[in-house]
Amino acid sequence: MGIERVVEQALRIAGEGTDGIHVCLDADVLDPLEAPGVGLQVPGGLSYREAHFALELLAESGRITSMDVTEVNALLDDNRRTARLAVGLVTSVLGKRII
Repeated sequence: MGIERVVEQALRIAGEGTDGIHVCLDADVLDPLEAPGVGLQVPGGLSYREAHFALELLAESGRITSMDVTEVNALLDDNRRTARLAVGLVTSVLGKRII
């Protein structure tokens, strides 16, 4: 399907009949090569670019009203890579673009 189509469908389904959408970013969804400091590392997760693109699309929708980030584990992180990525992803949902 591709990440763009997935986000479009999610926005349509989650936003139906609501005043806004809450985003819960579970850092476990990220590929461990990008985000080693998570509770459950699963290879093949979202890449840096896919994650940013998805959140940029959410920002463009204008429908996001709140967000939280979960499963960033500082004890497992490598030089705060996961924490920095999580902060960057939050800025993407707030409208910052990486490209």
